[in-house]
Amino acid sequence: MRLRDWQKECADHAMQRFELSSHYFCQATPAAGKTILAAEIASRLLGKQNIDLVVCFAPSCQVVNAVQRTFEKVLGRSFDGRIGAAGVAVTYQSLDHQGASFWRLFDQYRVFAVFDEIHHCSAGSDALIPNSWGQRVVQEIQDRATYTLALSGTPWRSDEQAIALARYSDPDGRLMVDYQYSMRRAVSEQVCRRPEITLVDHDLVRLVESGSEEQKYSSLRHLLRHTDVTYEALVTHEVLNRHLLELGNCQLDAFRSKTPDAAALAVATSIDHAYQLAGYLVELGEDPVIVTTRTADANAEIDRFRHSTQRWIVAVGMISEGTDIPRLQVCCYLSRVRTELYFRQVLGRILRRRAARDYSSSLLMIAETELIKFAKRVDEDLPDELGVLKFQTLGASGVNEPTCGDGGDTAEGNVADIDVSGLDGANVHEEAKSGLAKSADMLHVTFDGMFRHQLLALF
Repeated sequence: MRLRDWQKECADHAMQRFELSSHYFCQATPAAGKTILAAEIASRLLGKQNIDLVVCFAPSCQVVNAVQRTFEKVLGRSFDGRIGAAGVAVTYQSLDHQGASFWRLFDQYRVFAVFDEIHHCSAGSDALIPNSWGQRVVQEIQDRATYTLALSGTPWRSDEQAIALARYSDPDGRLMVDYQYSMRRAVSEQVCRRPEITLVDHDLVRLVESGSEEQKYSSLRHLLRHTDVTYEALVTHEVLNRHLLELGNCQLDAFRSKTPDAAALAVATSIDHAYQLAGYLVELGEDPVIVTTRTADANAEIDRFRHSTQRWIVAVGMISEGTDIPRLQVCCYLSRVRTELYFRQVLGRILRRRAARDYSSSLLMIAETELIKFAKRVDEDLPDELGVLKFQTLGASGVNEPTCGDGGDTAEGNVADIDVSGLDGANVHEEAKSGLAKSADMLHVTFDGMFRHQLLALF
């Protein structure tokens, strides 16, 4: 398999580093090809007879399956843990359930241990003990494996604990890695697609509460900051949902004109919300696939979508970190989760580049304060000469049809009425409904004017 420049560079450096140290930490942006890198290093160590077998750890069954396929392709050997195999891939969850025979492998053989997305394993802190996975890594593997390779595309934890196998500088506590491959470099070297992030806002929001005068707000951020309306209520609301899906569908049409099998992902807040979004897509003439934790054989469903030409897949927590569907180019981010870790993991699902003409991707989301901050950090991680900030305005969803392209400076929209009582529908997530401090019949929101779209075109 032909390596990308960064993969060869990193593999060469890792082999040199292993002459002095048994551990190596690589931070590479999502979709850059970390698994191929790991398989290449494993191939070199096996070729030099420095190791006997490889054990890979990954955060989900989907990622484990992808790791197994890649290692088998690169090594030219089975990778299923059976007699004659080069090794095996297992989930971090399995660490707590492995028997004594598994742990004896690290004493009886020279093992190369690979940790995909190692940030799932915490090392604890002065006040906190590591999580169970981190404990296993530190206590059972760190000093028993012949070599270890830690990989991460998003090397931080939401709980701000240290990452297992990671080194931090003193006193500022910055993560120290052996090799870093940033999104800045990945985009400039045409390894990853450029991400275009569209932030959907509205310029005139009216709020009427029972017994109070009408209040006007100039943006969704202003509404969220000064009222009892919550982000959870907005992100599951029909008018905003329909608008983002229509924009996403328009972007998908544009991508498919050049790449016929391009696909789109809608990230939902809950299972009920996923079916709600799927219903809106059906009304647009689409036939979406839905995958949730309740989907029978969800991994097989995702695999079928990966190799099909279907346009849309709607998911709740099933397609984020490590899930490899290269034909995804559009994502409507409608999750209630607002952490930079999750945001970057979802963004990574649409960055994997397949061909020379396959150079861009599109992420659409509500212009909420934290999400805007995350989006701008992505922008700042790219070369200055490649960053372009421009504005795009489209008519209100459900009133005017979205228009692909830059559009004009303004687009007048009729009144798009949002009645919070509509949140009582059977397909709406209960937590979104409870997100309003006031009862539905006391709160009435109207969008009067135009949707406003801030487009971060990263190139």
